[in-house]
Amino acid sequence: MKGHVLRAPSALNDDLLKKTLQADLPFSAQFVECHPLAGDASNRRYYRLTLAEAPVDSLILMQLADPEGFKASEEAVSGSTQDLTELPFLNVLTFLRSLDIVVPALYYFDELAGLLYLEDFGDLTLTEACSTADPARREQLYGQAIDTLVQIHLRASSHEQSSCLAFGRSFDVPLLMWEFEHFLEYGVEARQGKPLGDAAARQIRDVFQTMAEYLVAQPRVFTHRDYHSRNLMVDGERLGVIDFQDALLGPATYDLASLLRDSYIALPEHLIDQMIDRYVQGMCAGVGRAKQGELLLTDPVAFRRLFDYTSIQRNLKAAGRFVYIDRVKQNSKFLADIPRTLGYVQKNLTKYPELRTLLSHLSPHVPEWQ
Repeated sequence: MKGHVLRAPSALNDDLLKKTLQADLPFSAQFVECHPLAGDASNRRYYRLTLAEAPVDSLILMQLADPEGFKASEEAVSGSTQDLTELPFLNVLTFLRSLDIVVPALYYFDELAGLLYLEDFGDLTLTEACSTADPARREQLYGQAIDTLVQIHLRASSHEQSSCLAFGRSFDVPLLMWEFEHFLEYGVEARQGKPLGDAAARQIRDVFQTMAEYLVAQPRVFTHRDYHSRNLMVDGERLGVIDFQDALLGPATYDLASLLRDSYIALPEHLIDQMIDRYVQGMCAGVGRAKQGELLLTDPVAFRRLFDYTSIQRNLKAAGRFVYIDRVKQNSKFLADIPRTLGYVQKNLTKYPELRTLLSHLSPHVPEWQ
């Protein structure tokens, strides 16, 4: 499970930035200053460039890890044989912007330097906006996030013949099993410092296999893959969507679970129920009766079961990923989110008798469940 490791980005060249701002953007701008921003768990770096004599006050500079970095995803992908000739971020960005989804405008891509000059949505993530919001404001913000997700799923999924690379890769059984294994390797064995016993490992993997086959059997929609509160930017009345470069096809509930069973913010159960209903109603308004049935939108029990199963898979993968980021990338900031993430899994496992074997065999290796 060892992925391609990208080289660290090189130092920025102020003279290059000044020249680009004056000559290569859709508008001319004067360079004022450059501030590094806290990045995600990837090898990319982000900066805010403050501008003068320009129609915007600032922009975001994304610095790629190396010129060939776009050929290797930070996330595992399915066995697609696509020959990547374009930066996935740009490919998906162009597609989503064509559908009027609120994603950053690209002002310029300096391919040689590995620098993307992007629209600045500000610093206010959905996570941070909700940390000080009253219940009514939180409900309004999450309603907006659900409505945006419905737009993405309806508009993007109807363009499967497009050149967007998301339609050439999907959550298949090998990919889902890779993610389950990622949890066992890092979320259990590396975290606990000892391997699983052979008997327990076999039974755990049997249940994982059954879950993966169930999820893959569901109809697929365009899936952002990381649609959570830190990838949604509250920019005035707009909700901007970022970090979409790993988009692929998956169950309709995957993005929904990413948002509502978010590792970074715990939502009250009544709000989760309300937002699931809002998503179902929005999707039903955009598809015919046959498609509604195919997506389980007309069967609340079946849809909730799919949502819960997807949440389990997503949250286990995230918990393993957080340990991986700590052990391999020496970034410990996500470790504090593991108890919340595994708490979701425990609650969901107790709801389904067929998953209690998984709960019993994993519990001795998950401190939060003991």
